[in-house]
Amino acid sequence: MRRGQPPENWTELLDFSAEQMTGMVAELADPATPAWLPFTRYAQTVGSWARRQAHEAAIHRLDAEHALAGSGDPSAIPSLVFDPEFAADGIDELIAWMLPTRVKWDQFAVSGSVLVHAADAGRMWRVVLHPGQPATIDPVTAAFDAGVTVAGTADAVYRRVWGRPSHASVSGDLRLLEPLAAP
Repeated sequence: MRRGQPPENWTELLDFSAEQMTGMVAELADPATPAWLPFTRYAQTVGSWARRQAHEAAIHRLDAEHALAGSGDPSAIPSLVFDPEFAADGIDELIAWMLPTRVKWDQFAVSGSVLVHAADAGRMWRVVLHPGQPATIDPVTAAFDAGVTVAGTADAVYRRVWGRPSHASVSGDLRLLEPLAAP
């Protein structure tokens, strides 16, 4: 590989891309620098953009790995495994930060609670749904009797909440997951 040229090997290209992105973000600005984001619950800083883009890139990388595998089986799980802390942060991003501002709550008539449990990261979230109203979303420290539970490794739950094939365990009333998957 020549200096400044991306490698041709897929695995090396992914590492190269991550290094380039990290270098670019480090050079752009101090993470605490104010910056607009469309998600109002985020801190409006450059650091929040870096977080947002890290998860955007991770999910698209996962999509690329599914496409690269070419197995034709959409439920196949690529060997890529996300670090538990990173995956838990991605779950938190979707559940606690994006979900409250992206869902048209008046379209949903379900009522109940959802337990999202990333076991290896030691993180849990409670999503309480009321018909036609925004959900209440809180981190919790102990399991509770939920209408539906999504549980597994942080990696598996990360994939599941982002709508990708996953080995996460899902049990209970699946209708309660509809607002979590809404565009």
